[in-house]
Amino acid sequence: MEEFESELVQALQGCCDSVMAWVVLPNHYHALVQTADIRAVLASIGRVHGRTAHKWNGEDDRRGRQVWFRCAETLMKSEAHFWATTNYVHHNPVKHGYVRKWTEWPFSSASSYLSEVGETEAALIWKKFPIHEYGAGWDE
Repeated sequence: MEEFESELVQALQGCCDSVMAWVVLPNHYHALVQTADIRAVLASIGRVHGRTAHKWNGEDDRRGRQVWFRCAETLMKSEAHFWATTNYVHHNPVKHGYVRKWTEWPFSSASSYLSEVGETEAALIWKKFPIHEYGAGWDE
């Protein structure tokens, strides 16, 4: 997972204006990015998907198996949408039961986010922009 995390983040940093938040889980990932060229981002992610699918299918002797299901993009509609999405991305490991606190998951931007905004501000953002049912059904 660490190798995929590194490859994904490097690819996103190479084609995005900014990588705002990301998390990699055993069976999916989320990334919140700023870009003027979504096609370049999708192409870059597609190359990561192609390389990793080929590698993993070879390791498992399962050529032709579909590893990646889809990639979808959503335009942020407001500041509230942006911060709720940031919270959703960082909280995803808790949602799926991998950790009790989102700060415990090592494969995310959570630690750098906390370094940037601080724990007090992160707590205020969590309260002001809760996730509730945000993303219901996305990654079940």
